[in-house]
Amino acid sequence: MQISNFKDMYLAELQELVSTEAQLAESLLQMAEVASHPALKEALVRHREQTEVQKERLVSLLQKHGADPTAHTDQAMQALIGETEKMVTMLKGNDLRDAGLIASAQRLEHYEIAAYGTAAALAGQLNLRDDQQTLHTSLEEEKQTDLLLTQLAKREINPHAVAA
Repeated sequence: MQISNFKDMYLAELQELVSTEAQLAESLLQMAEVASHPALKEALVRHREQTEVQKERLVSLLQKHGADPTAHTDQAMQALIGETEKMVTMLKGNDLRDAGLIASAQRLEHYEIAAYGTAAALAGQLNLRDDQQTLHTSLEEEKQTDLLLTQLAKREINPHAVAA
């Protein structure tokens, strides 16, 4: 697909984000299944629910602009999820696995934070203020999830993994 103008580039970014969220929703479910710490398991399940809402927001934005939400597959997210799956199989013991899950989840969150920031900036350049606000809402949710994971790692999970 050739992108010939700024708005098309913006829409392609949104399409990539839809793919990112769809892939992440599936991965979060798998991560929650192997997590042993109850608070981590709950955080992953809760973020999966939030991810579905974020995906629907993106689909609505794309439909509003007459663009196909399924036009792109985000290959970077595929690679990050592949690394997460590999990491989980390498880590032995529940405490260490939970610490690795948080590290992997945060890598995924940081990718999303970058993608939402980029998409919001593009929407701003196009003077699409409603789109920009919607994207900022998701961006702030991603930042909150990252903060929650950091707190969980520092306070509970990583100290147990170090002691194990």
